[in-house]
Amino acid sequence: MRVSKLMLRLSLLMLTACTVKPGVDVHTQATLSRFRALEIQEYQGKLLDPAIGPRDNSISGVQNIDISNYVLKITGLVGTEVTLSYQDVLKLTTHKRLITLHCVEGWDATILWEGVLLSDLIDLAQASNTAKTVIFHAEDGYTTSLPYSVIKDRQLILAYKANGLELPNEMGYPFIVVAENKLGYKWARWVTEIELSSDESYKGYWESLGYENDAETDN
Repeated sequence: MRVSKLMLRLSLLMLTACTVKPGVDVHTQATLSRFRALEIQEYQGKLLDPAIGPRDNSISGVQNIDISNYVLKITGLVGTEVTLSYQDVLKLTTHKRLITLHCVEGWDATILWEGVLLSDLIDLAQASNTAKTVIFHAEDGYTTSLPYSVIKDRQLILAYKANGLELPNEMGYPFIVVAENKLGYKWARWVTEIELSSDESYKGYWESLGYENDAETDN
């Protein structure tokens, strides 16, 4: 009997060794608790992070936008200023990207984003040849900017979904700028206006307080 029990234990250990590979990433319980119901947790073999960050780091608290009254404006150095409803934006071609947000606070989040090309939106307003900078204005008064050339070259998107679901308020509903390879303060949330400017040295909220305007990550 003792031999049989010993053999059973050895067999279980061998089975475990064959089915559980060391070093495989898994979500912690704390991470799992932050996922919303039906939120995608894995994509193409890569674990995703919850679309709600570890804490609120906005300048005036989480914004709650009434989508029935919401408009997105495209202004500045354009041929024609454009005003779009939420549904107008959703009618444009959708793009899906797996991109990691790197926060200057030291944490990061890999999320599956869905949205529209910023360049497609800007094309609706016909950007002037003198436009060098794109300034993003948010519902809470926050601003930041990106070079127009970066937006076009990297095909950056304005996202309305994260991990398969509509953006949560905490992440910037209805729209967040997915500023790939830029630190998190370039990822404007609750975007209400996209302004084309010739001011290549424009400084937004955090940039005017000393943060680097380039904000390029090492990734």
